[in-house]
Amino acid sequence: IGSGPYKIGPVRFGKDITYVRDPNYWARDLPVRRGSANFDRIVVKIYKDSTARLEALKAGEFDLMRFFSAGDWARRVTGKRFDSGELVKAEFTHRLPTGFQSYVLNTRRPPLDDIRVREALGLAMDYEWMNRQMFYGAYQRVQGLFGNTDCAPTGTPAPAEQALLEPWRAQLPPAVFGPVHVPPRTDGESSLRGNLRRAQALLREAGWSVQGGQLRNAQGRPLVLEYLDSAETGARVVTPWARNLEKLGIELRFRPVDFALYQQRLRNFDFDIISIAYGGTHNPGTEYADLFGSEAAKTEDSGNFAGVASPAVDALIARMSNTATQPEFLAACRALDRIIGHSHVLVPQWSATTHRMVYNARRLARPESMPPYAAGETWAIDTWWSR
Repeated sequence: IGSGPYKIGPVRFGKDITYVRDPNYWARDLPVRRGSANFDRIVVKIYKDSTARLEALKAGEFDLMRFFSAGDWARRVTGKRFDSGELVKAEFTHRLPTGFQSYVLNTRRPPLDDIRVREALGLAMDYEWMNRQMFYGAYQRVQGLFGNTDCAPTGTPAPAEQALLEPWRAQLPPAVFGPVHVPPRTDGESSLRGNLRRAQALLREAGWSVQGGQLRNAQGRPLVLEYLDSAETGARVVTPWARNLEKLGIELRFRPVDFALYQQRLRNFDFDIISIAYGGTHNPGTEYADLFGSEAAKTEDSGNFAGVASPAVDALIARMSNTATQPEFLAACRALDRIIGHSHVLVPQWSATTHRMVYNARRLARPESMPPYAAGETWAIDTWWSR
């Protein structure tokens, strides 16, 4: 028993868990709780695979489901209950931080210790093609560390950001002092061909040239990288990137391993490239020392997978946690984002700024709008009601 409005009721292991409203809930009559906890009983059902779960939803076995798969949302959320209006498919825009799901480049290892090579890798990702052909246009590109928050930088550094960056000018990429980093695009004025030409120029500058159809350095070593994943399914999304890298003469090998070995290799930083879904926050602080701090870069089992070791980054993270005003805090966050973006240690992936949900409109009623910072399921459980 907890201190919330529900108690745990019957539990069927591997099948479902029932929560029963507590009639003696201590905050039941407080004004702040009025209109919430409207269900007498909430049953959370467990399914062994996503196909069985989706078919159970269509059959009317439960009333609410949130969708994370763009393919399921685009192609499989159909049927007679949708046609009749019993099941409603809806997207709710939120203001939750998007986080920064990214491919992480391990700068501890050559040639990923060369910023020109890292930038070239990012130029080979055709996100617009992937979103159109694989994700049904369901996502937006991750732009930086603090997407969908006030901490995200725009344009060129404001005076307050410039003041924080200036003492470190000699140690930072010159681009940090210009416009904010924007991931390469392949639509509008840009094209994949143009991006690959830029990548080729960067690789030549870094001492790499194509020999016998493969990119090699002055010692004749080929540019071969390994993408490490804990699931075979990672191959689907990394393959288009690998194909484009092949056009540059770079071989990107996909290496799936079991989860235990994956965790061990991450703890030891034994990888070239991995994919990490970093969480976001409106109030970043000391936790970023674990993600990008110099001490974490040399500490086994830390979250600094990219190996970032920069006094400027350390100073900005410390500043984020020790500011007296909101403008000072935002300036530190935005300056940090500029450095990480222009260091090309991450190849940004994608995010969604909506909650995709299906609900039974004959059994459930909901408020007209969703609070901007609500999670989809939590909003439904807290404030929806039975018809």
